[in-house]
Amino acid sequence: MRNLNTLLSVVFLILTVSCSTNKVNKTQHEKPSKEVVLQNLKTLTKKGILFGHQDDLAYGIGWSYEPDNSDVKRVTGDYPAVYGWELGHLELGDSVNIDGVPFEKMKEYVKEVYKKGGLNTFSWHEVNPYNGKSAWDTTSTIKHLLKEPKLMSAYHKDLDKAAIFFNSLKDENGNAIPVIFRPLHEQTGNWFWWGSPQTSAQDYIKFWQLTVDYLKRKGVENVLYAYSTTEFPNKEYYLERYPGDQYVDILGFDAYQTDAPKTDEDFRNRIKKMVSTLKEIGAEHDKLIAFTEVGLEQIPNPNWWTEVLQPILENADMSYVMLWRNGRPDHYFVPYPGQVSENNFKTFYKSQKVLFQEDLTKEKVYQKK
Repeated sequence: MRNLNTLLSVVFLILTVSCSTNKVNKTQHEKPSKEVVLQNLKTLTKKGILFGHQDDLAYGIGWSYEPDNSDVKRVTGDYPAVYGWELGHLELGDSVNIDGVPFEKMKEYVKEVYKKGGLNTFSWHEVNPYNGKSAWDTTSTIKHLLKEPKLMSAYHKDLDKAAIFFNSLKDENGNAIPVIFRPLHEQTGNWFWWGSPQTSAQDYIKFWQLTVDYLKRKGVENVLYAYSTTEFPNKEYYLERYPGDQYVDILGFDAYQTDAPKTDEDFRNRIKKMVSTLKEIGAEHDKLIAFTEVGLEQIPNPNWWTEVLQPILENADMSYVMLWRNGRPDHYFVPYPGQVSENNFKTFYKSQKVLFQEDLTKEKVYQKK
């Protein structure tokens, strides 16, 4: 009997340990991580490009902060796959961002997108920490921050707020939600305080690296970093300010079409050339590539989606494309019901190579295969 009791105890112990291990493995399997998201994006890129829209759930033409609303959904019946958000004025301690979106509401949207299996991205039009002016101030700033500890301390306080925000993005189980962050973007342009005329390539690289290092020291482990220039003529120009493979996860660029329809063909051909170059750079550095901002304001060309954007995206092997926000009746970048390009956008939506929310699930984006 004693031997039987001993045998039963051993069997019970083995079963208990086995169940406990399976439970732990299941928990680990379901815990989202940026590394898993990155790998899943590589898989999804083989199927098509994720369609994104800035502030999609927050407002659109003729509405704001209505549950489940979206201009993309109003036209197609489906949501975007990627959702862009903006951190500008977080550094000021404001309750709303530079476009009036409440940060607490933004956190809710991030969690909602995550539950759907969508992807969240962030830009940051940060107020100049040197003089308190807007992001569009063109004072030579970074060289001062790098040399003067008091100024760098002010920048660190801004990063502290960003770290608190990113660390607050958690799912219902308390796990950090992976997101994409695109800091110091369009650095090759001349309109931001971190832009190329105001900042040497060497200083920009150093500043990017210390930004990422500081956020990591503050416990930010759920962020994929996107390096995003403006239009570029060649590989050397694109990589001049590149901070290094260990500091970047995604390569992208921003480009807006102007003076349409006169420049439709020029824009399409010009951007296709850049996409080809970016594909080459991405392959060399083993990085995903993306069209991190694009658009034609008010979309006056009724066939813009299939005549201009879709040819650009064909064979681009990009992970996602982000259209800018629908902010006002004179400032929008995706159609709404009744807009002249509405029907063409529906045709664009039906493309097998353009992926929207219904093409995604949480498992496809956030869980390890």
